[in-house]
Amino acid sequence: MAISFLVPHALLSLLSPLSIYKSIWRASCIEHSALSHWRGGKRMEKEEQREGLESLLIPISLENVCEPRKRPNKGEIFNELKKQLLLAGPLVSVNLLLNCLQVISVMFVGHLGELALSGASMATSFASVTGFSFLMGMSCALDTFCGQSYGAKQYHMLGIHMQRAMFILLLASIPLACIWANAGHILAFLGQDPEIAAEAGLYARFLIPTIFAYALLQCHVRFLQTQNNVVPMMLSSGITALLHILICWILVFKSGLGNRGAALANGISYWINVLLLALYVRISPSCKKTWTGFSKEALHGIPKFISLAIPSALMVCLEIWSFEMMVLLSGLLPNPMLETSVLSISLNTCAMVYMIPLGLSGAISTRVSNELGAGRPQVARLAVRVSIFMVSTEGILAGTIMILGRKVWGYCYSREEEVVRYVGEMLVLIAASHLLDGMQSVLSGTARGCGRQKIGAFVNLGAYYLVGIPSAILLAFVCHFGGKGLWMGLIVALFVQSLFLLIITLRTDWDKEAKKATDRVYDSTIPIEASQQT
Repeated sequence: MAISFLVPHALLSLLSPLSIYKSIWRASCIEHSALSHWRGGKRMEKEEQREGLESLLIPISLENVCEPRKRPNKGEIFNELKKQLLLAGPLVSVNLLLNCLQVISVMFVGHLGELALSGASMATSFASVTGFSFLMGMSCALDTFCGQSYGAKQYHMLGIHMQRAMFILLLASIPLACIWANAGHILAFLGQDPEIAAEAGLYARFLIPTIFAYALLQCHVRFLQTQNNVVPMMLSSGITALLHILICWILVFKSGLGNRGAALANGISYWINVLLLALYVRISPSCKKTWTGFSKEALHGIPKFISLAIPSALMVCLEIWSFEMMVLLSGLLPNPMLETSVLSISLNTCAMVYMIPLGLSGAISTRVSNELGAGRPQVARLAVRVSIFMVSTEGILAGTIMILGRKVWGYCYSREEEVVRYVGEMLVLIAASHLLDGMQSVLSGTARGCGRQKIGAFVNLGAYYLVGIPSAILLAFVCHFGGKGLWMGLIVALFVQSLFLLIITLRTDWDKEAKKATDRVYDSTIPIEASQQT
């Protein structure tokens, strides 16, 4: 069959009907063997055989043969560009709005005094490092499972995967909640100011309801994102952010709870967001095929999910922890107050601008997983190329704006001339790091779409902890570059991370990845069919 597509159309007419019939018969034999393996050697019903045969003959005769032979035209490129922009735009808004919840709470607490602000800021950072980042990373396994199942049109499996993720993430939230309950003692043990540590511990205890809502929220976000259904997430996040301002005002100033009210407001707002998305999933016609109700089948395949969720969590945590470590190291530099303040401003600026590459990362993860699940590996490869082009363009534009505005940006945070000048110098380094950070975010999203989280975890471990952090310590403390040396170490880590991920992506056998996606999708359906037969 593959050879017949390489000869001219005139020669095709000379082929005998017998040879075509033999090719089709050979393909049907291959399909029958593959399906027999998937079903554990059991005989299938005639209807299932017919549907399976048709689904395989179409990709063999058209896509998998012709697609690798042709170059994408301008129409296909612009179509892919449009798909990713429609995905990335709402995702950027969702990321910004969710990030605003913590910022709004800290802003309200800032009006209660310096001690309350310090405690809330420290507790928020502690919660991000020990809880939020880990749960967000674990939920990234749904990028692979749900995305590839959706591409393969195994729609009912998306609900099963989400239920499985909710169950596992809620279980993981229990020990994390215990850590938050003892945050004050942990921070004091780590050498923090006892008064600030006690205030942070109190704030963290009232944050505990938030972690369970956050676990469920991340599952719903990935569930909808992998279906290219991102507008409802943007609307629910916007409604939640507006309500959060009112809730914070009531609980912080009117109820007499003070900073504890701000922590409780976080939990209430996150639960509102979860309920809005859950209600949409249950009643929306767009989720009718992907959500079929709760099922005990979600308890099957837990080890497979964990085997992908843990590396996903490590990918995210290893990167976030390295940035937080820079703040801790800045406190050991000469003039630690200046260094810590400037590095905090730099991290806030970097995090705010990073929302754009983060949206592109979610978009490419969805596109790659969908196309691999659908058996279209060359479309997945085109999606990666388009995404790299977009994030490179965004990185150059954003970096140029930061460099041009470096002399005035510091005034948004401080009126001290020394701080403003130092922030301006750091913005040049932030511009360079943003370009590399955007590149690695897209390549990391590609890895999630392919189910390569284990490789990504090893790359992040080597890039940040074997190269980046040692380089930062060397440049900051030995070469005496101070805070700029710490950021240079991060740039080195981002360069190594981007380089290795780029090499892995360039050497990817997309046909092989499509086959792995097919195996993953149909392996996950075996427990359901087996249970139905019993």
